[in-house]
Amino acid sequence: MPSKTFTVPNISCGHCTRTIENELGDLAGVRRVQADEATRVVTVEWDAPATWEQIDALLHEINYPPAPEDTLTVLN
Repeated sequence: MPSKTFTVPNISCGHCTRTIENELGDLAGVRRVQADEATRVVTVEWDAPATWEQIDALLHEINYPPAPEDTLTVLN
């Protein structure tokens, strides 16, 4: 199962983390979303039909884009 851990600079409160977790959690194929308010780190695990491109696009759409220069890990 692919997963990715990354920083989201726009996280500033618990509402931000809940929004990210709820929005990504509704995407078909997303298995787990964990967002941390203190570190601004998000981890997403997914299976088909979800893709990283879809997840990234949704994060941009809801105004919580990942920091491109700060991608922590990508596991396939």
